[in-house]
Amino acid sequence: MFHVRKRVLAGGLAVVAAAGAYVGLTGGSTPAVAEQGARTPVVIGHRGASGLRPEHTLSAYKVAISQGADYIEPDVVATKDRILVARHDNWLADTTDVENHPQFADRKKTKTIDGVSRTDWFSEDFTLAEIRTLRTEERIPALRPNNAVFNGIDTIPTVEEVIKLARANNVGVYPETKHPTYFDGIGLSMEEPLLALLKKYGLDDRNDKVFIQSFETANLRDLRPKTKLRLIQLIDGAGAPYDFVKNNDPRTYSDLVKPTGLKFIASYADGIGANTSRIVPVDASGNLGTPTTLIRDAHRLKLDVHTWTIRGENQQLPADFRQGNSSAPGYERAIGDVNGWLAKLYRLGVDGVFCDDPSTGVSARTEVFGS
Repeated sequence: MFHVRKRVLAGGLAVVAAAGAYVGLTGGSTPAVAEQGARTPVVIGHRGASGLRPEHTLSAYKVAISQGADYIEPDVVATKDRILVARHDNWLADTTDVENHPQFADRKKTKTIDGVSRTDWFSEDFTLAEIRTLRTEERIPALRPNNAVFNGIDTIPTVEEVIKLARANNVGVYPETKHPTYFDGIGLSMEEPLLALLKKYGLDDRNDKVFIQSFETANLRDLRPKTKLRLIQLIDGAGAPYDFVKNNDPRTYSDLVKPTGLKFIASYADGIGANTSRIVPVDASGNLGTPTTLIRDAHRLKLDVHTWTIRGENQQLPADFRQGNSSAPGYERAIGDVNGWLAKLYRLGVDGVFCDDPSTGVSARTEVFGS
């Protein structure tokens, strides 16, 4: 058992100092935390509380806030009339009832987004007034049937509404502009209007409760001289940033987690948002391997390390933390030991976690850090 002590610095920043190294997670020490202690990690409501309500709805964001999330995360896409709205992607069929609106039948199109052809309805072909006539739906009802009972209740929120909700409840906002190269290419760049919206609500300083994130690099590099807000480079478990692909840059996300890649990121960003597999790899059966040095390497460059996504269902957890009889009906959607998985990540030294059920991030943090 380890012990923690917490001191509060000016401005209310809680810092946790570890007494001795954390040992025994994988048979060895965990240098990321053992070196010099770590700040109490933040809990980010992933798309709101998307494990409990349809994602990117005001209902989901309100539940996340009620559960104690420090930040709520709106993914950002644009409408035809340049209004920023909260959707994970610019296609709409998997999270709304758009297919049930015959007046929009002719809006169904085939487009290439980030190099992939998709036939769907797209946000940029709708005005805000039109998109407001749609109702939201659960994206993965087979895994989350309880969420589907909330289908048809919410409309798609604007990003401004999400920011206002966060400000009213004294929580942070963690927006991600989606498919930035694509939106730039159709004349609907989202970064500049996002900065303007944030500034409208007094959010334009490094110490404000804002992180701006992206899987691409070019938009973050473009943002760096324009804002003091903290920027986070997202790192997927495979593949490459689409701006690299489009510009024939051979680097991949695997290159970006190497020391030279992290130095490149540190030139424009304040942290990384890494797929959990970049921190603790898993084998083909979902079993955890030995933690990587990513947290240590990033911290040495003063980069925060946030990780995604912590989901409670057995299907979404490493095999080490699944619970129940794998042959039983409903095993995949049964809730496993998500707190145990979170506790492991906390003890490895992450600075933040994206949770579909933020209450688990809060309760595991209390277990590990006492706060």
